[in-house]
Amino acid sequence: MKAYLLHQEQDFNFVADLPPNHDDLIQDLELTTLLEAMALGDKFLYEVSARVVLASLGDPEAILYRQRVLADCIAEPEIIREMYAIAVGALEDKRGIWGYGSQSPSLILSAAVRQLEAAVIRLKQLRKIADDRAERFHSAGLTTLFRTLQRELDDEYFMTMGYHLKQLRFRNGELLSAELDRDNSGIGFVLRSSGSVKRNWKERLGMGSRSSYSFTIPPRDDAGANALSDLTSRGINLVANAAAQSADHIWSYFTMLRGELGFYVSCLNLCNRLAVKEVPISFPAPSSWSQRVLSFSGLRDICLALRAEQRVVGNDIEANGKSLIIITGANSGGKSTFLRSVGLAQLMMQCGMFVAAEAYSARVCGGVFTHFIREEDSTMTSGRLDEELSRMSSIADQIRSHCLMLFNESFAATNEREGSEIGRQVVRALLEAEITVFFVTHQFDFANGFHSQRAESTLFLRAERQSEGQRRYKLAVAEPLPTSFGEDVYYQLGGWLDSDEDPDSPSGSAREASASNLDTSGRVRQAE
Repeated sequence: MKAYLLHQEQDFNFVADLPPNHDDLIQDLELTTLLEAMALGDKFLYEVSARVVLASLGDPEAILYRQRVLADCIAEPEIIREMYAIAVGALEDKRGIWGYGSQSPSLILSAAVRQLEAAVIRLKQLRKIADDRAERFHSAGLTTLFRTLQRELDDEYFMTMGYHLKQLRFRNGELLSAELDRDNSGIGFVLRSSGSVKRNWKERLGMGSRSSYSFTIPPRDDAGANALSDLTSRGINLVANAAAQSADHIWSYFTMLRGELGFYVSCLNLCNRLAVKEVPISFPAPSSWSQRVLSFSGLRDICLALRAEQRVVGNDIEANGKSLIIITGANSGGKSTFLRSVGLAQLMMQCGMFVAAEAYSARVCGGVFTHFIREEDSTMTSGRLDEELSRMSSIADQIRSHCLMLFNESFAATNEREGSEIGRQVVRALLEAEITVFFVTHQFDFANGFHSQRAESTLFLRAERQSEGQRRYKLAVAEPLPTSFGEDVYYQLGGWLDSDEDPDSPSGSAREASASNLDTSGRVRQAE
């Protein structure tokens, strides 16, 4: 049997290597927050969630297949959690049975029989759920699962299993047949059913005629006992191997069922967390890469929403047909948050999940790559620009056509002229390779250079700022400005709020220069 809850015609590969850039994705998109919310402290669910989220699907139909299964899970969460608990319990039953690692055929057979008896109980529980509740589900994945359980685990199957397991207990002893070789050694050992040669009560009491001849090994005859044990092992070896393989097959089913259901249980955990925080969710509409679709309303950074005490602001963007989106505007205006929300939504869409938005439509991509600003190298083995270029070189080796590239304040470690030129050349190369680029920047030279080209495939967004300097954390379609309003952040940090000095004075100009060197987190940038 197969679960087929994550793929329509194959098992999910939980031991496959993660994407080479998975560490950057986890760090830059703050994926740990998302995975922890999905796992709720369960290490297994954390690992399952990480592997499914990072293993993006490239086929819109495959994404929709998972979405429909997840929609069923959200509609009937108690049943899904009950099935997951059965799979977990089955694997715990297996761990509680000892002797399976022995080399003795007798011990192998004994352990396999006990494992199969425990598995039958769990299989009956799954069959009961399929019989009682299958009509509540409508997705292809879950309806196929329940039909398989009802077809493969019918009453005849359980009767046959019960009969064979009872036989393998050998309550009447093992009945073997063998042949003699030319040197009178035993060959051709075969285990026989003992049901047809069961002795009647008169024979067992020594009162009736004998149907067979036997002898008894004396209690202290160790050599005879060992010889008999060897004969028995040779006779039941094939049966022991067959029983062990049958048990392994059933446990592999429970292992896969636990993993695939575990992902949906993790999604249910996340759904509950978001409901408490009143974060809207929706199933995105995926399309093929050739359609160049990207539009959403109310898109939020789901990781920020999970951490924040207050409700997080969403953004509405229409970027259909755009391959380059440049985001500029006020410091601390929500640009980096918006960039993360795009990357997280793309990953969640391509693993079949819902997204933190009121509506979301996008084309699938071949992979998500990030290049975010990092802290200065504390070991001083290289400068920040060297580190940025090194990471970009690594990305260039991995990225391919039809991928999504997210830049956050990249190439800002040098002066604006040089940083802008580096950024332009990198972005142009990516666009020529048919890669969609999002670029958050404070470099007016870089942004204005693309704006002056008036390319229809480029969209310019700007973080809004109210006249008093407050941030709305909303992005709007607008041309880039030559200022990032760093002075606002300086005021928020204490600045010269109570000062009567003229901002046009030399000292005031110096303070303006100092304010413009503050980055989005309020830290002072390295002087150019």
